[in-house]
Amino acid sequence: MEKFFKLKERNTTVKTEIMAGVTTFMTMAYILIVNPNFLSVTGMSWGGVFTATALASAVATLIMALLANYPFALAPGMGLNAFFAFTIGLKFGWQVALLAVFTEGIVFLILSLFRVREAIFEAIPRNLKYAVSAGIGLFIAFIGLVNGGLVKMDIPDAPVTLGDIDNITVILMLAGLVITMILLGMNVKGALFWGIIATWVLGILCQVTGLYTVNPEAGMFSLIPAGIFSLPPSFAGNTIIDAFSHINSGFGIGVFEFIAVIFAFLFVDVFDTVGTVIGVSEKAGFTDKDGNLPKIKQVLLADAVGTTFGSFIGTSTVTTYVESAAGVADGGRTGLTSVTVAALFTLSLFFSPIFAAIPAFATAPALVLVGFFMIQSVVKIDFTDVTEGIPAFMAIAIMPLAYSIADGIIFGILSYVVLKVGTGKHKEVSIVMYIVAALFIAKLITSAVLGY
Repeated sequence: MEKFFKLKERNTTVKTEIMAGVTTFMTMAYILIVNPNFLSVTGMSWGGVFTATALASAVATLIMALLANYPFALAPGMGLNAFFAFTIGLKFGWQVALLAVFTEGIVFLILSLFRVREAIFEAIPRNLKYAVSAGIGLFIAFIGLVNGGLVKMDIPDAPVTLGDIDNITVILMLAGLVITMILLGMNVKGALFWGIIATWVLGILCQVTGLYTVNPEAGMFSLIPAGIFSLPPSFAGNTIIDAFSHINSGFGIGVFEFIAVIFAFLFVDVFDTVGTVIGVSEKAGFTDKDGNLPKIKQVLLADAVGTTFGSFIGTSTVTTYVESAAGVADGGRTGLTSVTVAALFTLSLFFSPIFAAIPAFATAPALVLVGFFMIQSVVKIDFTDVTEGIPAFMAIAIMPLAYSIADGIIFGILSYVVLKVGTGKHKEVSIVMYIVAALFIAKLITSAVLGY
């Protein structure tokens, strides 16, 4: 173990690494609840998505440990799963979304092998990168508010309005939000996860005392789990093979639109992964004097393999988690931390009845606060230059208001190119950006003409 993970060289111990792995897992375990809740709205089976989420996270994190020997953990990414479910899955079917993720994973794999991924990252303007993160944050927070019932959509006299705050589920959601905010304020490790559990427990108490009434027709299911242990639910019916079988009867999406969807997944995945890896690496002291990370190719390769494998068994894009920083703060410095995280994800496969009983109002506070974390990148945007600030603003505003991450990215990039060219700053626009803008214009024209 010492020889493989180089524990002494990185000034750590087996105990420290294992405890760091437990910390990292606790901070990101909420994905085991949130991801199945998201993807199941498209018609995928909740149990199948749960198994795929846990298994894909375990495999990708283990690959990271063995290839790169870094304490980075991976799982289906927040934001990307929302895009999968609410933008693509509900409109075109989960089969199209899964095929897009699988295709993106293959492209990602090729880009990682040939070092093209870093070049793409550098081609996108820095302010737009920050805007994408902030816009996705607002989008996720909006979903959390709707799922928790605090905000209502599609109201006759207003597109969005305040929900029924006297409803027991909304009250529980608000209580959970307060609890989770306090836990974060107290720097409790795994605050999001513990906030979900605390809200769920409050719901169970309300069900036992009669304040929460089980009514499946109204979407109020029993909060008491049917059991504790269970064999992992089958992901059969949710896989890429099932998606291909369905697509044979009709694709349901235009070529340009499908390319735009793939690019959107690729765009967000590239920035999310590279940004996370750089941030966590600097905190751990892994970067060299030039700010480069040794074995970056292996890190990106683990991410790409995780996405490809995850989509094959039925889950959205797998990416490196910023919550890895929690384990690093606890002393994690090697792949042994990641091995611990992978082991815990594997163990969680046998506790699906517990995770299945946790309701949407319990996960809603975590989504709102994930949005809070992601929108913090907005302070890095240069709004003093309108050719930089307006495209960033367009991306941020359109994502939640149009209920589409892809549309936010499209209008952010198009407005950037138009403004730079229109103000005589065309030399600041890279060839890659011109190509992407041309593809997006073709997509919008095709959508308008053909009506999709």
